[in-house]
Amino acid sequence: MRIHKSSLRNAMLAATMLASPALAADVTPERLLNADKEPQNWLMNHRTYDGQRFSPLARINRDNVKNLKLAYAVPLGGGAGNEFTNATPLAEDGFLYVTDSWGVLYKIDGTSGDVGRIVWRMDPKQQRQLRNRGAALWGNLVITGAGISPPRIIATNKENGQVVWETSFPDTPDVTFTSAALAIKDKIMIGAANGDQGVRDWIGALDAATGKLVWRKFTVPAPGEPGSETWKGNTNAWQTGGGAVWVTGTYDPATNQTIWGTGNPVPMFDPFYRPGDNLYTNSAISYDPDTGKMNWYFQFTPGDMWDYDEVGTHILIDGTIAGEPRKLITHSARNGFLYTYERSNGQPVLAKPYMQVNWTKGIDQKTGKPLDYDPAKDIQTYAGVGNLVPGEPLKRVCPSQAGGNNYWPSSYSPKTKLLYIPALSNCVTVTIDREKHNAQRGWNGGLSQTAERWESDLTAADPLTGEVKKSVHLRYPNYSGTLATGGGLVFLALLDGTVAAYDDTTLDELWKINVGSGFSAPPMTFEVNGKQYVAIVSGPSPVAKGRLVNTPELKEQRNALVLYVFGL
Repeated sequence: MRIHKSSLRNAMLAATMLASPALAADVTPERLLNADKEPQNWLMNHRTYDGQRFSPLARINRDNVKNLKLAYAVPLGGGAGNEFTNATPLAEDGFLYVTDSWGVLYKIDGTSGDVGRIVWRMDPKQQRQLRNRGAALWGNLVITGAGISPPRIIATNKENGQVVWETSFPDTPDVTFTSAALAIKDKIMIGAANGDQGVRDWIGALDAATGKLVWRKFTVPAPGEPGSETWKGNTNAWQTGGGAVWVTGTYDPATNQTIWGTGNPVPMFDPFYRPGDNLYTNSAISYDPDTGKMNWYFQFTPGDMWDYDEVGTHILIDGTIAGEPRKLITHSARNGFLYTYERSNGQPVLAKPYMQVNWTKGIDQKTGKPLDYDPAKDIQTYAGVGNLVPGEPLKRVCPSQAGGNNYWPSSYSPKTKLLYIPALSNCVTVTIDREKHNAQRGWNGGLSQTAERWESDLTAADPLTGEVKKSVHLRYPNYSGTLATGGGLVFLALLDGTVAAYDDTTLDELWKINVGSGFSAPPMTFEVNGKQYVAIVSGPSPVAKGRLVNTPELKEQRNALVLYVFGL
């Protein structure tokens, strides 16, 4: 780890400034803990630590959403038709903070309500990233990741756009930082990614004022460490085993634990290269944010062979089960099941399918493991769709390797007590290629194919029972996620350029607009001067655009990176 010396001097100055009561706009730990007291703002990636992506704002509601129109738009990026982002804008008192595909951080003044003016840009001067999910606010700083050459975390002064500190990680040069960081107390939680390129990933914490690394834990254990016995064989697969951490975690202040999802083992389709369960990939992991101690873990798909990583949000909810109040976590998994489990220890409460699933016969409700999981096997066969014998006919697996619900976030409404799941609905065939597990040939270990259109479902499910209450089919993929609001609405966006609002009870479509460019970034909402707005950035990633391969009407679609802000 390296911290620029000039940045350290700036950090000492910044720390002094952060302690000054004159800077009332500092995003203090207290403000982040009490983000619900500022419903007009969106101060962190999921708005609140619980990851619900619910906003109580209700000025835009079922009755008037039909009148929603474009308030203003702000073009971002620089390469026309070849820009993309997964970033959720942050909002504080009418100012927006968002990143583009080059990792450039923008501060945008939206206080007028009818125009967005770029106040400053911080350019980390890097190559274009395939994924960038935005920023974190702490004190007078905006924290972002610069994931390429070298991987860095950068803190920028919120007022003037000047870099305060910058920390690089030369000892792990091949990781990237694609998730938005999470500020917890005096630390900045970060997750390292790029696992699919044969990288051993990790999660860590930096001192927020200086950028100094406080702790770091690898998600794939080294020989002799707990869990290393689940990486068998003689290929040393643990060294290139993945376990990427590329979606922002959640945090429970009451128990001081932060929960993050981990990615698939690598190579993704070939379990023969990495026999065993491959801990701690495809897992939810609870860490102590102060020390990095692992409290507990839960692995969803041991020995995964379909890229069913579970980096998606692990949402904190309260509920009553069998007459008893419970502190829970719910997660709409990439593997097609909705899991709810105990917040204190990760023990499963239920796991029910929310879509078509054929890779397993079901989930054991007591253990949370697939019914056909065999702990005595180094290579799982599950329901027999693993294509374990080269040359066998292709076998169709549901959901596809993309999910289900992947990185695009679900949202939970405490008003309806329902989870709103955005999921791809198609299946694929997967084959193993035992040559594709090195840097020269790539690390996929196989190939997925489909002649189906990639489409999606919006599904409302009860996380306390697993019951699907309502589901509507959408003709285009949702790589954007959902946003639930106090106005009784669920917002989403699709790869064909549609932004739409649905009734949170009936899932009736109440409003939509098509801007021509697809989306792979989530919607958010904020308020300024007594008016509510919905904001989202267009520009789908190359992976997302690849899902339109069987959609001929969008063959010539072009995409632009634009911040769209809608209001009444």
